[in-house]
Formats: sequence, structure tokens, C-alpha cells
Amino acid sequence: MNRMKKWKMFMLFILSLTLLASSAQAASEQVTLKFVGDVMFAGSVDRLLQKNGYRYPYKYVGDSLRNADLTAATLETSVSTRGKPEDKQYAFRSHPANLKELATAGIDVVTLANNHSMDYGVAALLDTMRHLTTNKIDYVGAGADRKRAFSPVYRSVKGIRVAYLGFSRVVPTTAWIAGKNKPGTADTYNPAEAVSSIKLAQKHADVVVVLAHWGVERSDLPADYQKSLARRYIDAGADLVVGSHPHVLQGFEQYKGKWIAYSLGNFIFTTNSVAKTWDSGILTATCTKKAACQLQFLPVLTKYAQPKPMQGAQARALLQRLSKASFSVDIDGSGKIQLRKK
Repeated sequence: MNRMKKWKMFMLFILSLTLLASSAQAASEQVTLKFVGDVMFAGSVDRLLQKNGYRYPYKYVGDSLRNADLTAATLETSVSTRGKPEDKQYAFRSHPANLKELATAGIDVVTLANNHSMDYGVAALLDTMRHLTTNKIDYVGAGADRKRAFSPVYRSVKGIRVAYLGFSRVVPTTAWIAGKNKPGTADTYNPAEAVSSIKLAQKHADVVVVLAHWGVERSDLPADYQKSLARRYIDAGADLVVGSHPHVLQGFEQYKGKWIAYSLGNFIFTTNSVAKTWDSGILTATCTKKAACQLQFLPVLTKYAQPKPMQGAQARALLQRLSKASFSVDIDGSGKIQLRKK
């Protein structure tokens, strides 16, 4: 072999190493974010946990939740042993011991911007935030004052900085809304402050996630105001908007290249006789440093506080139903969410 051929082979070898390194770098510059719907541990859920242990809800989904860089949920309960129930149809209070297993299952961030986080008053809300911090679970959407309630939480993974914010359009009473020196939740009836918070987060993060509590319970389609708010959030700088509150799954939409998941339904919750409230899922967003995200949805059946991935025809049927409920996007048989082909 002459010197020229040896040189060419050497250069091809160097080129192949460069391409491999480039590919590995590209893979490392992606962050995997997972999302689930409403979580609470009160009432009949608590009775199941007392019988089966606090790990019971995660038997079939724990590995999936942990197999992400960051996982977020809606914590739709106070977590405390104090307080008196609010005068409302459903008031939830969960034991603090639940949070250790929630963290172990892979939940990194929760939103408290919802209509149950203050079910047992201000003292229980403050306890909730304290217990979350003790268990190293970040929270958004509530705080000891209005500034904290509207502030983003930042998490950095693989050189990518992710900001989370939480806002609620469902607040039982104005007494729940955080004030200048008053604990409470972050409301978004007037979206101006939420928009300002998103703009601030965009300046300091690569990917901005808004966890929104909104909509009509058990409605398969988002209300008009959900669509309007989602667009306001994205126009302000949000890259992902993930909703909760309807207790059923709603569809997906892409707006200006950004993604909206209108409702992820229940995840760990009481079981009622309405079958569509049993349909749930785990949403995965794989995002680059430039906030280009690809979405994947894993269908889950949640009954008796134990979510379990669906299989076969059951999973395909749910994906087809979600696809029909979505806007200009399709969900294929593997759960991949993409723009609908014209």
C-alpha cells in the first residue's frame, strides 16, 4: 500500500471518529422531559396506600417516570396533617409520607397552581411547600407570596436549562390567590403577570415549560379560553404548555412550532364510574438546547390509584381517539405526535 492510500485511509478514519463524536454530542444536547396529570393521595387512594404501601401507585410506571431527565406532575392536594377543610364538594389532604415515594418514583417538579392545593387552608399549603422541599421536589404555581408563586423554577441537565412555571385558571375563591405578603396560588384570569413571568424565564432558560390548570371537567375538547391562553403563553416565550384539571385526556396542538397538551387527565386519583377518567398517559418531550421538541405519548390505564401502561388494541384505540381530538396533528400507533400531513 503506497503512502497516498495510507493517508486517505487515515483521513477517513479521523472523519468517522469526528462524525461519531458529533453524533454523540448531538444526543447529549437533548433533554428528556416527562409529564403526567393529576396526582393526589387522599380519600379512597389513601385507603389503598394504607393497605398496599406507599410504593403501590408506581409498580408499573416507576421505571418509565425515572427514565427521564426531568419529570413533572400536577399535585392536586395539600400535603399536611394540619388545617380544616374548605367548604367545597371535594377537599383533599394527603399524608406527608407520600412524598418520599413520589420523589423516588422520579417526580422532580410539581405545580400547586390548582383548585385543591389550599383545600385545608394556608397552614396546610405552607406545610405542602415545606414537605416538598424536604423531599427535594421543586414546586411552582404557589408560594409564601405572589412573587414566589409566579416565579419560575430552573433545572439544568446536560447543559440545557429548563424553566417550569405553573398558573391556574381554576381558583375556588379569590382568597386563594397569592398576594404581596400573602401565601397562595398563581392565577391567570388576567394573564398579564403570567406573561411577564414567562418572558423573564425565557431570558434565563433554553426551554420554558408552562403547567396550566384550566378547562371544563370531563370535557373531551378544550374550552376556547384554553386555546387563547396557550397561544398567549407561547407568544410570550413558552416552548411547551401542558394542561390539567379536566380529569380526562384532551388533544394536542402545535402553534408556531411549539407544543400544547391541553389535558393529561388523572394519573393517581380516585376511581369513579366514568370510564374516560381512567384513560391517562405519560407524555415525553425530547428537546434540544434550541427548544425544538419531539413528543411521544404512552397510553396508560389508571384505576384504583395504580396507573398501568396499556397494551395492544386498547393502546391503539386510545391513541386514535386522542388523534381525532387533536388539532392539525396526528398520533401514530407508536404514540409519536407530529403535524398532520396535508
